[in-house]
Order: sequence, then C-alpha cells, then structure tokens
Amino acid sequence: MVIVVVAATDLSAENRTMNPRTMNKIEAVYRVARFGFLLALGLLALSALFATAAPVKTDERSNPNGVPTQGTSLKPPDKDQIPVAFLISDGAVVIDFCGPWEVFQDAMIPSSKEMPFRLYTVAETKKPIRTSGGMQIVPDYTIQNAPAPKVIVIPAQSAPSPAVLEWLRKCSKTTDVTMSVCTGAFVLAKTGLLNGKSATTYHGAFGSFAMEFPDIQLKRGARFVENGNLATAGGLSSGIDLALRVVERYYGRDVAWKTAYNMEYQGEGWMSPDSNQIYATAPVSTPEHPLCAVCGMDVDPKIAPKSDLNGVTYYFCSEDDKKTFDAAPDKFMSAEKKLEQ
Repeated sequence: MVIVVVAATDLSAENRTMNPRTMNKIEAVYRVARFGFLLALGLLALSALFATAAPVKTDERSNPNGVPTQGTSLKPPDKDQIPVAFLISDGAVVIDFCGPWEVFQDAMIPSSKEMPFRLYTVAETKKPIRTSGGMQIVPDYTIQNAPAPKVIVIPAQSAPSPAVLEWLRKCSKTTDVTMSVCTGAFVLAKTGLLNGKSATTYHGAFGSFAMEFPDIQLKRGARFVENGNLATAGGLSSGIDLALRVVERYYGRDVAWKTAYNMEYQGEGWMSPDSNQIYATAPVSTPEHPLCAVCGMDVDPKIAPKSDLNGVTYYFCSEDDKKTFDAAPDKFMSAEKKLEQ
C-alpha cells in the first residue's frame, strides 16, 4: 500500500495579507489536504485491524463447505494414465458405473494433452453383460487378464462369485481407491474388507445391509464414506459425487470443479460427504400409506406381496424383498431397530 501525504503550508500573517479571494482558496486546499490525510490514516488502521482479526474468506469454489482437503490427496503417476477398472456383472445398474465413467473421462489436466484416466470394464468372463434397462456390454477384460487397477468402481449388480471376491481382495491391496456405488456396497462388504469400518449404501437397502453385515457401521445420511483406500457411495447419482471426489484427491478441487462444470453437473455432494441428510431418518409406514418393509418404497396393499408377523402385516414391493424378510424376520426387525437408535 502506498500513502501519499499532502503537507499544507502554515497560513502565516504574511499569507493573511493576500487578497481575500486568494486566501479563501488556500484555506479550502488546506482543509481538503488535511481531511485526505486523516482519511488515509483511518483506512490504513482499519486495513491493519481486519488483516489481523478477520479470517480470509476462501473462494466458494475452492472450499464452499469447509470440507478438509489436506491429508487425503492421492499422488497421480508422473507419466502414465491412472487405470480405472469397472467391475460389472448381470444386472449392473447403468448410472452406477456410467456416471463415474463420465466423470473420469471428462477430467482434464491443463498441463497435459492426455486423458488422466484409462477406463476399462472387467467381468468374470467375456460373456456379454446385460445391465439394467437391457443394455448389453461386452467386458474389456476378465478377472484373469485385467490390468492392475489403481481405482476400482463397483456398481450395484448381481451377487458376486468367490472368484470375483478374491480378485477384489487381491487388487485392493494396491489400489488407491476401491469404491462401491449404491448396493455395490454389498459386493464390497462380502470381501470382508469393510469389517469394523463405516460405510453407506442405497437408502432402500439400509435394513438389509445392517442385517447382513452387523460388523460394519452403516451411516445414514452420507453421500459417501471414505476409509483409507475404501469408499462407499449412496444410491445411483451418489457415484458421480464420489468419482468427482476421487478426481479432487488426485488433481485438486479446481480440476474437479471444472470437470463438474463441463458436465453441467450442479450437485455439490462431492464437496460435502454428509449431504444426504434427507435419508438419515427412515420413512414411517402407516396403514394409510404403507411402505415396503425392506426397501421403504411405496406399495399398493391390494396387490403387494405380504407377510404376517406377531399380528402385524408387512408389505413388500417385490417377491425378492419378501424372501429377504421371511428368511430371518426377527433378525431383520432387530437390524431396523438398531438403525432407528
């Protein structure tokens, strides 16, 4: 800061003999100069006060929610691309893997002409995979010949085989991130890698997850949960946020923000992992508005499958959910009560 001081000449007796009009001009200049000097001193004092007492406001784009970004960064390779494996099987939910795929494909590093991520699909065999909605995909690799990944994405899909679980355990020893999306958390949980850790999944599967994996701390209301190199996202679009978070960990918030901007993705969950609070509380089923006892979705009691337990009728949105409940109703209800606490 540069301060210019204007010194006013003393209005001596000699000056006072001047023409009255000239004298008035000199007095006016003197008053203006003195006011300007005092104003500059005041502004300087205020500037010093705010510099020492007030915190510097960060750009909203750099840290809008005050989420810590230090200590969780990942080091990208100096030259090669980051290999990202998308583990798929029949029934894989399209948005669960295509959403993150789009994020990784759209990430751009200003100093490089090469895409930072190398993306490929992996399955147990090369047999075409029929995903949700009927889309068919021929896997790029099998679990026998796939390149070693640094990132693994596990979407919601059919139950994994022992061979797939072993592949996940082996690869996760050297991955930077092994992430699940939606009920892909069930696949990751079956490896045993999440035991004793916290995780999240699709909100409609909270009860089933808590019942099947009592050693995992289920977090309601989390957009995603990170545990070292393991991460779990909530349902469906939550995978986009977790993928953006991975981009941020490798290349910083500005690159992740630019990726979201170019995708015209306005969600900010990737900067706020606890932003799924709408799902923190389980919906309540009533006779007037019954919900599926397993997934919490709306049901029509006239046509919905149902089971009776201790004089209470429970409705389900599918026969599969009814089978899940009927297999261990007491255990299921115990898990639900634990979640409500």
